Amino acid sequence: MEHRTTRRAARRERPVRQTSAANAFRLDETGAARARFGFLDAGDLDILKARVVELLSDYGVVVLHPEARARLIKAGAREGTGADRLRLPRELIAEALAATPKAARLAGKKRGLDLVLPRPDGGFVMRTGTGAHGYVDPRDTKYRNMDLTAVSEIAAVANTLDEVGFIAHPFVHGVPEKTADIHSYGRLIARTDKHVWMQPYQWENVDYLMKIAAIAAGGEAELRANPITSVITCSFTPLEFKYMDTHVIIEAGKYGVPLHACSLPSSGGTAPLSTASMAVMAAAEIVGMTVMAHVLAPGTPVIATPLMFTLDMRTGSALQSCVESLQAANMSIQLMKQGFGMMAHTYGSGSDTPDVDHQSMAERALITETVALAGADILGGVGQLECATVFSPVQAVLDNEVGAMMRRFLRKPTFDAESLNWEEMMRIRQGGHFLDSAHTIETCRDQLQPQVFLRQGRDDYEKSGRRTAFDAAREAALAAIAAAPEEGVLSEDQRKEIAALAAHADEHIVAAYAGAVEVI
Repeated sequence: MEHRTTRRAARRERPVRQTSAANAFRLDETGAARARFGFLDAGDLDILKARVVELLSDYGVVVLHPEARARLIKAGAREGTGADRLRLPRELIAEALAATPKAARLAGKKRGLDLVLPRPDGGFVMRTGTGAHGYVDPRDTKYRNMDLTAVSEIAAVANTLDEVGFIAHPFVHGVPEKTADIHSYGRLIARTDKHVWMQPYQWENVDYLMKIAAIAAGGEAELRANPITSVITCSFTPLEFKYMDTHVIIEAGKYGVPLHACSLPSSGGTAPLSTASMAVMAAAEIVGMTVMAHVLAPGTPVIATPLMFTLDMRTGSALQSCVESLQAANMSIQLMKQGFGMMAHTYGSGSDTPDVDHQSMAERALITETVALAGADILGGVGQLECATVFSPVQAVLDNEVGAMMRRFLRKPTFDAESLNWEEMMRIRQGGHFLDSAHTIETCRDQLQPQVFLRQGRDDYEKSGRRTAFDAAREAALAAIAAAPEEGVLSEDQRKEIAALAAHADEHIVAAYAGAVEVI
């Protein structure tokens, strides 16, 4: 007995283990605490940051845009080994990171839909998935190629989802392939008042897309004042920048549109088979794009967007929701936000399965929690399946529910006497309860109430015919589609102007590949 007592006393006397830098509650800009978790501590961040800078300054990146290359050299970049490779001096990297805005406004067509990053509450914004070629119709759950009707339905559903701050346009079939982005973007921006994410497919299309955004905003000056769109620019991993994506940076600066600087490394393919190496590769490419934006489009907000994939070494398939990709996503968000001080955006939803099934919900719940706890400002991928190649409106409704839960989960509880209902707790009678407590009555409405997730007993479940959350989400998606105005949110004149621009693009961009380029 004496021995056990001594051991208990020794345990009481041990110093409290300090929370590491990687796992803590962090104060947001309002002073409220938000839960955070990451694999990297302060020492790890310093090591990986140094590797990123060394990679860019001592080895460099390939820049294929002649004008951009010349301007970077004028700004201090040095030629590296190999054709078109430029080494970025440490001083230029530091200058670019210091000068790049630390906040951005992603405007909606209505000011109430504007998104400010980072959010004042320290939380995140969600967006729909992009790049999908396939669509799962909520009416019969059948798969088909993505088309313009599906784009309208994506907008209709996303307009009703409170957690979805902005919408990305997917790839569409049924239109000329070379102008598919123009048709998809034009359809989407005409059917939502929310912010829209632009994803160009080739450099000739960028000007058309920007002009469509200006039409929808009410003019180029209005677009600069209230950027209702933001645009993605991508690296070509490993460490290469195509002409088109460099052109995107230049045009974003011209139109005052925020940039999502995106790196898409595949572990074991375009990046080493290591989660830490993926984080370094993504960060190097994103910091490289930040330097390019500083030189080519100074003052443009840049949102770091590492989208992490892992190759299945047995099949060669790309995976976004395996544990390796999740770990790399968490580290890359930490590295970009804590290491380089940038706004950060990655997949915060998605799965590798082709259907809205149990696996899908498990995978996306894990990825939502993993990247939200890392501190991501934007969680992308709402509604996407099959490694970001398919969109399901039903899945989007379910993802909205998971996002609401995660937003509440990040909020640290308070521990003052009032929150604890301490006085009443100290005098509760034997066999008593708190159902009629003034504290319970006052705070009960603060509980998060689900929209489609079910909380019912067995009897009600059986009486409903075993109706599930999937059924509730499907009904919500179909109701949103049925209620959406057929004509969209733009005026008739705006719709006609966008249609004329798309028709012009069909005629002249295809001709450009035959040598007949016309400047718009």
